[in-house]
Amino acid sequence: MNAREEFKRVNPAFVERYDEIDGSDEFYEYLGRPLRQSVRVNTLKGDYDDIVSLLQEKYRLEPINWCKEGFFIDAAEDEEGSEDTTTIGNTIEHQLGLIFSQEAASMLPPVILAPEPGELILDMAASPGAKTTQIAQYMENKGCVVANDVKWERINILISNIQRCGAANVVVTIRDGRSFKRFNSKFDRVLLDAPCSNVGMIRKNFKYLKIWNEREVYSLSRLQKGLIMAAYTALKPGGVLVYSTCTLEPEENEEVVDYLLSNTNARLEEIDLPLRSTRPLLEWRGKRYDGEVKKCLRIHPQDNDCEAFFVAKVVKDEGED
Repeated sequence: MNAREEFKRVNPAFVERYDEIDGSDEFYEYLGRPLRQSVRVNTLKGDYDDIVSLLQEKYRLEPINWCKEGFFIDAAEDEEGSEDTTTIGNTIEHQLGLIFSQEAASMLPPVILAPEPGELILDMAASPGAKTTQIAQYMENKGCVVANDVKWERINILISNIQRCGAANVVVTIRDGRSFKRFNSKFDRVLLDAPCSNVGMIRKNFKYLKIWNEREVYSLSRLQKGLIMAAYTALKPGGVLVYSTCTLEPEENEEVVDYLLSNTNARLEEIDLPLRSTRPLLEWRGKRYDGEVKKCLRIHPQDNDCEAFFVAKVVKDEGED
């Protein structure tokens, strides 16, 4: 049984839909593969070169092209030819906060956001904190990151990761992200890594394929449109908003960005990074999207052998307040 047939056996509706979005054998093959392990070096806890040298004593490292601090990581063989199969999250390096176990595509939004020391940043849907701590790292703990999440049960892991990584410039809040529209033009940059249907997460756990349904996609799209409008409102004129998801649903990606462009004076910027990507959809099931949507980054799993991902870089109009 090939990968597409296995996907169809588990969730026929998913295959029917994704045959329209991609449908290639390569797409299903890669979406069915386990993800490569990857980590981000945390320079808030140590010198970059020192941490990399420490890791190279135990692991085989392959640089991630789009993130200087990121590496694909595999256990190195010892003298007897065996490999340490310890999960990266259980290693002393991870527990000390020298590294963060983070999926390679997940490192993209903070890189694209490009926060500067001293700025006021909003991470609207922050838990578990991988991107929050990456933002704090780029800010060198100078300025302030407001790390928000709506669910109480996700806050403890967020706080734990912030503390473990030494991200001292982070303030945690618990509220519906849409409520940030009250804070008009307050933040220099905003990251909205939106709650989504998690198609990219199928490579981590097949349960995401089993529970996927089209009805939830439409529900999430409505939520995401409310969140992106609030994020844009909270952004200072001239500021940068990065919108991202780990799904490939047009209603959750291109349609959400098109909705923002249709209701504001927002403009999109090209994302120039050394990676492969798939052309964004400008039309889907009878809907036509703004041509500017072509500037977004749509990543299918076979493009870079990583999680499926979508990223848009938005700049707020200088005259919009």
